[in-house]
Amino acid sequence: MGIVIARWGLAGFMVMSALATGSQAKAEEWKMEQGGIEQGKVVLGMRAGFAPLTQSLTTNSSTDVASLVNFQAMYSLNKWLLAGMMLEWERHGVSVEQPSIDLGHQDTVSVLPTVEVRPVKFGPVVPYANMSFGVNVNGFGGNAGSQISPSNTFAWRLGWGADYMLTKQFALNAEMAYKRNDGHATVGGGLNNDWNASSFGFLFGAKLFF
Repeated sequence: MGIVIARWGLAGFMVMSALATGSQAKAEEWKMEQGGIEQGKVVLGMRAGFAPLTQSLTTNSSTDVASLVNFQAMYSLNKWLLAGMMLEWERHGVSVEQPSIDLGHQDTVSVLPTVEVRPVKFGPVVPYANMSFGVNVNGFGGNAGSQISPSNTFAWRLGWGADYMLTKQFALNAEMAYKRNDGHATVGGGLNNDWNASSFGFLFGAKLFF
């Protein structure tokens, strides 16, 4: 009887030791570290998502939530700072509310020199924030495409998100960003200064690290 109890006690001790070791290893895996990337890394990203406007495009208009595609190429200058370029496209369907008329769609291609900071990482999760300044190239197509011509505008973009590193070379990504796109449009030969296509973008995709 004493031998059986001793065996069960030894088995219990081994199980508890294994659980404690596993918990310690997991805690080590998820510990916070300074710097979110190695120096000299090239990062290529492709993301897609959607982008609601922050307000109405113009008075008495209705605007759909846009489709959004984003490409990114970055280079890490050190363990926490990257610099590079983004190219982003979005399309908003535009209509008049009263009477209901489908005007067409506004397309925006944003060329965005970008800097990004990655101060820390938590195991495979690497949070970051980025800022971009560039130009929004705006165009209008569809039913009223020949009557509406939005101006190109100064672009300012502020984003924040996180990478989940599946391997050292591949990560899943999610990002949210605000982008300023505030200008004017020529509508039927007249100037409309109330034309604001600033938006919030929600992106999901993947990144490669070389």
